[in-house]
Amino acid sequence: MALFERAEYLQRVAKTKARMEKAGIDVLLVTSPANMYYLTGYDGWSFYVHQMVILALDAEEPIWAGRDMDAIGADFTVFMKKENIRGYTDGYVASATQHPMQFMAEILNEKGWDRGSLGVEMDAYYFTARCYEELRRHLPNATFKDADLLVNWVRMVKSPQELTFMAEAGKIAEKTMQATIDAIEPGVRQCDPMATLYETQIRGTQDFPGDYTCKPPNAPTGKWAKAPHLAWADDVHRVGEVTNLELGGCRYRYHAPLSRTVYLGDPPDDMKDTAKVVVEGLNAALDAVKPGVTCEDVEAAWSRVIAKYGIVKESRIGYPVGIGYPPTWGELTVSLRPGDKTVLEENMTLHCIPAIWKDEWSIVISESFRVGENGAETFADFPRQLFHKS
Repeated sequence: MALFERAEYLQRVAKTKARMEKAGIDVLLVTSPANMYYLTGYDGWSFYVHQMVILALDAEEPIWAGRDMDAIGADFTVFMKKENIRGYTDGYVASATQHPMQFMAEILNEKGWDRGSLGVEMDAYYFTARCYEELRRHLPNATFKDADLLVNWVRMVKSPQELTFMAEAGKIAEKTMQATIDAIEPGVRQCDPMATLYETQIRGTQDFPGDYTCKPPNAPTGKWAKAPHLAWADDVHRVGEVTNLELGGCRYRYHAPLSRTVYLGDPPDDMKDTAKVVVEGLNAALDAVKPGVTCEDVEAAWSRVIAKYGIVKESRIGYPVGIGYPPTWGELTVSLRPGDKTVLEENMTLHCIPAIWKDEWSIVISESFRVGENGAETFADFPRQLFHKS
């Protein structure tokens, strides 16, 4: 049973077709799990084998094509008629002589879609060089166009139901962050707060459960905290060490990331001062958010604050979020940084994470939010501060 109403899926399909027509694409071949989920509702941990959603301008519904055993899961989750679920045999799996893209090409030939302009997601995580070569070899009369991020752009503005799921994910993120911070104590193994984190994420709230997130939490401690994308270590928490937590709540694949920094003991004065600057800058960035402003306008509000204190940050401070499958919850389209002139629209959803990294310590405080009519509306309600525990 599909998660959204059929009408919403058809609206998504119509918006995608409009972009296809503008790009001169007759048939779109979608391999991104997040985009497949968005267009059809398919939700399964099957993206380690090749699968595809085929969307043609002259067809009302897309076709889901994947492994036979996963077609059962497609029947449970997609909104389309059963005839638009196509499964290939296991002979295509891990084979030196057959490849799933041969099966996809057969569908295109069968439907008469093998001579037009085919859009492929050239930079999608699960669309390999072999996939592209097999399609070109078995569809010699087709013209291939790069349709990378075409569906991602359609996903940027969320529907009311999508926003409900992200708000619920935000509540799960609140609970998860609090439980994890509470579990960090001197002498405790670094893995133990992470076990608490995972349990809380999945248990969710009394009103709704959580889902698995698309990636493990970033949780570097001590000297590792200088690196933004490390997990926990085979070690214990110690007084005088910082832990950066970037986690997220997840509800029906919709994510609301949240980050905070924890220090065991009394933080150095310069760390306390920098944390206040980060919070001031984050608040300024969120205050700048409203429909009609650009991504670079939001970043500029942050930069004006940190410049007063002599702080420089070269990396971006945010990106759009929503549906997430491994390896990312990011939508991969825009960035909150200088030069990005994308205009924010109401009901776009982003994660603002203006972290400061230094050799001695780092500060990570972030918020996920929707662009509301009158400004940013965060999905979580959690204190914006440096947490320290004696």
